[in-house]
Amino acid sequence: MRTEEDLLTVRHAVRAATLRAGFSIVDQTRVVTAASELARNAFIHGGGGSVTIEYLTLGGNAGLRLTVHDSGPGIRDVDAALTDGFTTGPGLGHGLGGARRLMNDFELHTASGQGTTVIATRWAGR
Repeated sequence: MRTEEDLLTVRHAVRAATLRAGFSIVDQTRVVTAASELARNAFIHGGGGSVTIEYLTLGGNAGLRLTVHDSGPGIRDVDAALTDGFTTGPGLGHGLGGARRLMNDFELHTASGQGTTVIATRWAGR
């Protein structure tokens, strides 16, 4: 992700993946919204990055795992960044915390000067 247009491409790719995985319209919206927030954060705060979409199955349930990575400065205070209302820019401060709530599993790995990676998974119907 290097441009604003890339953010739209991510949204379309994630929407297509949710359709392919058979997610309900509600779960589609959850995953696309989370992906959009995570991608925008990587673009704005991390200077760009990448998004990987993986299809999962577990006990007959479909899932999607999104891995969003940037090589930016890292997140100084992860707890604060996950708190609603916290922002370092013009946004409302719902990005990371909101994305975490929309997904079933959420991991955040960050290191000063080494970037941030978020791994978020949503299972259909959960």
